[in-house]
Amino acid sequence: MPLRFVLVFALVCLLHGCAKDTSKTLLFIGSFTEGKAAKGIQVHEFDVRTGALRLLHEVPNVINPSFLKVSPNGRFLFSVLESQMDSNGKVAAYGIDAKTGILEPINFQDTGGRNPAHLSIHPSGGHLVVSNYTDAGIAVFPINEAGSLLPKQQMLTFKDSSIVRGRQDAAHVHSTHFSPDGGSLFAQDLGADKIRVFKVVLDNKLELESRAAIAVKPGSGPRHFTFHPNGKFGYGISELSGKVRVYQYTDDNLIFLEDHSSYATNQEIYRAADIHISPDGKFLYTSNRGPKEDSIGIFSIDQNSGKLTLVGHEPTHGKHPRNFCLDPSGQFLLVANQFSNNVVVFKRDGQTGKLSKLPEDLEIKAPSTLQMLRYVADR
Repeated sequence: MPLRFVLVFALVCLLHGCAKDTSKTLLFIGSFTEGKAAKGIQVHEFDVRTGALRLLHEVPNVINPSFLKVSPNGRFLFSVLESQMDSNGKVAAYGIDAKTGILEPINFQDTGGRNPAHLSIHPSGGHLVVSNYTDAGIAVFPINEAGSLLPKQQMLTFKDSSIVRGRQDAAHVHSTHFSPDGGSLFAQDLGADKIRVFKVVLDNKLELESRAAIAVKPGSGPRHFTFHPNGKFGYGISELSGKVRVYQYTDDNLIFLEDHSSYATNQEIYRAADIHISPDGKFLYTSNRGPKEDSIGIFSIDQNSGKLTLVGHEPTHGKHPRNFCLDPSGQFLLVANQFSNNVVVFKRDGQTGKLSKLPEDLEIKAPSTLQMLRYVADR
């Protein structure tokens, strides 16, 4: 009987013992395809001993799959399609064969607006939220047990603005993030300088109920967000001000604590992009996309207060690091440099948080999103 791969949890080894490592780590890469149908999604096997990548599968005939998200159970991959186009975007569902890396198309749905930029999945795995950037809105899609996306059951749209001309003339929802318990949803509105807050009501279906928005300093442009593994703190990256914002998370509310520059140097224009925390919760990383500095910002996290201390900055050895990820073991950090067409792998020092570039880069056209997951063979 062929091996069946399931999402690995550390408790498996702790409770049952692991005679040998039967795990496999997969890297999913989505790219911009210049608005044309192309092989825009790749699946690679990642060697957690050496950091090497081996191509397993490519998905043909997709247009601008610029953001990917893997389901909590590891069985399905979801991708935005036709982002940054003149027409409504789409979201697609794929089944993951973790043994071969092959992605099998399941179905797709219209997102109800132009330029879908981000996907989030409720911790239960039963609902997916799409952030439409150009036509600012949030669309909620149920996911059935087979991974199929059902028609959207809720669509919220927003009209608002802020002070940066050309970038904040209208609302632009760049991402959404569920609270650790799944009881709230926080939407980063780059155009309005707001974090839009929603209560999540689960009663046969998921319903978002609007709450008072959290104001962000005008001209900030909130883009992405992440929660600390302990669930007590939240961290946002502001694209237009190049700042990292630190919050205490209490009673479904975010209380601002401090901010830091994500960049090492002052810029005339800031393009801060992505933000992630190491699996052990000790270090926070950010990406900065020029115009004169392409770097990863490295910060240590005070485990009691949640506040940050700058460790340093590491060049990304490429241009426009739109997205990055840490591998599930926390030993490596991978960066997608969109404009230089390369994915760079760094070895990560677990004690200091610092990064060391590995010699080999992956050449790939306009990479824009990275997702990684570790699987183990279940006999």
